[in-house]
Amino acid sequence: MENYIFNATYQPHFSGHETFPLRQMWLKKAFDCTTDQLSIDKSVFNQDRAIAVFGVGKNMVSSIRHWALACGVIKENSINSGGYEISGDWANILSSRGLDPYCEHASTTWLAHWRLAGSPIGKHRATTCWWLFNNVTALTFNKDDIYQQLSKYAESKKAKVSESTLTRDIETCLRAYCPRSEDSVEDMAEPMLGELGLILDQGNGSFVFSRGPKASLSDSLFIYALLEYWDRNFPSEKSLAFESIAYGPGSPGLVFKLDEDSIAERLIHLSDSTDGQLVWSDHAGIRQITRRIFDQNSTNSLKSKLLLSAYD
Repeated sequence: MENYIFNATYQPHFSGHETFPLRQMWLKKAFDCTTDQLSIDKSVFNQDRAIAVFGVGKNMVSSIRHWALACGVIKENSINSGGYEISGDWANILSSRGLDPYCEHASTTWLAHWRLAGSPIGKHRATTCWWLFNNVTALTFNKDDIYQQLSKYAESKKAKVSESTLTRDIETCLRAYCPRSEDSVEDMAEPMLGELGLILDQGNGSFVFSRGPKASLSDSLFIYALLEYWDRNFPSEKSLAFESIAYGPGSPGLVFKLDEDSIAERLIHLSDSTDGQLVWSDHAGIRQITRRIFDQNSTNSLKSKLLLSAYD
């Protein structure tokens, strides 16, 4: 299976966040600019009044737009080049009567992480995030190693990126998941993805992934992500091997940093969670799930039910 960011058409992206990690209410701030037609005029982010609208400085306005695009809350409008479209799933979550209008539920944070590192919507804008969770195989790593790896990758893609830009992008990505100990109390509390506990700072530029069960990740959102992974990478396959779920690039196992036992425990009850539409089997050492639905309407219906269940 091809790694998403090695696709010939993929364009690496290492900037746009203005060195600000994703903060707790930023996705909600962007979404609240939505019109009744589920779109946002691009000028909202560019006008002088944007500072007053968002209640932050100019650079932070640009960062809010970046993270809203990176997490798939908004995407380029295919019809109106002057506006952004709103993702239907995010509309169901962040609207005033949605599943999580105040952006405080753990499932919202896990979904944001999934969009950054597993299943992007529109143009992917978080290359470093994807690289960390899908291309770094060791549990322990350091910033210098990541820089060298990404520098070689950018060169292979003929992407022009300066040393300072790449360094800042790596630093911002890491701070999004584990704030620096010397950060202010406000900065340490704000990063939205830090609450997931996926990366731990060991000091001296060294970090470690926290691999294992994730209590705040609901089974429903795990299966929701599994369906997206399946559709993206194996759309015509009736079955999916356990190894792909656990270790495939862009898989729930890698992106959520789940260990094998945790994944298997979630899959055992797969049939009950999906009304028999997905079934787990473990026979003669062959572990896999089988799919009994293939039409897009049925898949979308199941995903909607799973998303709703993730917020119960």
